[in-house]
Amino acid sequence: MARFKNIIFMLLAISPLFGEGQVTQIKDLDFFIRQGLNSSPVLNDYKNRQISNRIDSLRWRAGYRPQLTASSAGTYAPVIKGYGYDQALTNGQSLEALLTLNYTLVGKDRINQQLEQTKIHRDSLNFAATWSVLDLKKNITDQYLNTYASQEQMVFNATVYELLKKEELILKKLTRANTYKQSEYLTFLVTLQQQQLAWKQAEMQFKNDYSLLNYLCGLTDTVVNKIKVPEMAASAAVNHEFFTTRYKLDSLKTENDKRGVSLNYRPKASVYVNGGYNSSFLLQPYRNFGTSAGFMVSIPIYDGHQKAMQVRQLNIQQESGAAYKAFFARQQQQQLDLLQQQIRENENLYPQINEQIRFAKSLMEVDSQLLRTGDLRIADYIIAINNYLAAKNLLRQTHINGFKLINQFNYWNR
Repeated sequence: MARFKNIIFMLLAISPLFGEGQVTQIKDLDFFIRQGLNSSPVLNDYKNRQISNRIDSLRWRAGYRPQLTASSAGTYAPVIKGYGYDQALTNGQSLEALLTLNYTLVGKDRINQQLEQTKIHRDSLNFAATWSVLDLKKNITDQYLNTYASQEQMVFNATVYELLKKEELILKKLTRANTYKQSEYLTFLVTLQQQQLAWKQAEMQFKNDYSLLNYLCGLTDTVVNKIKVPEMAASAAVNHEFFTTRYKLDSLKTENDKRGVSLNYRPKASVYVNGGYNSSFLLQPYRNFGTSAGFMVSIPIYDGHQKAMQVRQLNIQQESGAAYKAFFARQQQQQLDLLQQQIRENENLYPQINEQIRFAKSLMEVDSQLLRTGDLRIADYIIAINNYLAAKNLLRQTHINGFKLINQFNYWNR
């Protein structure tokens, strides 16, 4: 019955923090991740970039199709009292109104090169968007763990305060019965007040961490809710190709750029045909409707070896990318090995910490009984309480640290 009353007291003590009518509403990690992904402007920006990339692809395809242009030009060069432009050059006046159809002759290799360039750009945007999702999930998870740790600290401090408050009532009676000195009772009262302050500070920290979690997820809700214990486990080993994808894409882009340089030095040809009205109004202007056709060919001959220089630059760029990729792969594997080692060492701490908590709790319970009979100094009881608090805090910190290590491992294990 006493234990039930203690639980009721603790719930009543912390319930104002969560808001009226909100005590039963418990949110989990998946809720905050969904909210963060839905409200992220960065992810929306990548989505718009992907749409823009598709539009760019349609634009260059349209650019290789026949282009129809309407143009018009007119001139008038008067000769006044013998002064004016030479009419042999200007014809005095002219009018041109034409429809011109231009078509650039593009080979299959150039089209394939442009298609590959568009595909690489699309894959780069997809990779960047996926990476942003991973970063956002990791950051939200880290903050969720901080908030959960603050919540656990707050609840634990409230529980300890309730325990000390109950002991204080007993000690007050024993002090009045001259079982303990007034100075000893005051010493315990200071400890009780310190624990109450620690509880209030834990409440403030939980509110701050919860607000930061909402801020990170784009939530404007001011109501503080309880959050669930995170469910996390280290992911299985994979081939670790995700993060090196950026180097593969850079290499593909460089190869495509080299093909583009080579294609730029091939002959280029285009044809045109136009029709309309072109007249100087000097002779039968009503008959100056007509048409014309032509072509243009451009053949690069010598440019001072610029092609070889561009290819050399791209080769150097590719060599640098390969070195970065090899270095990153080694660092990633070292990071994963270190995290696995830290996860194992963290898990090995649990038996020792639980054993320490068991002894500290047993000692505190024994001291509590001795305290009621006046066979224990209050200072010794305070020491036992502090030992129990330290052990419980160590367990909580180890638990949260394990979650954070798993979060980092799952992030890099891709």
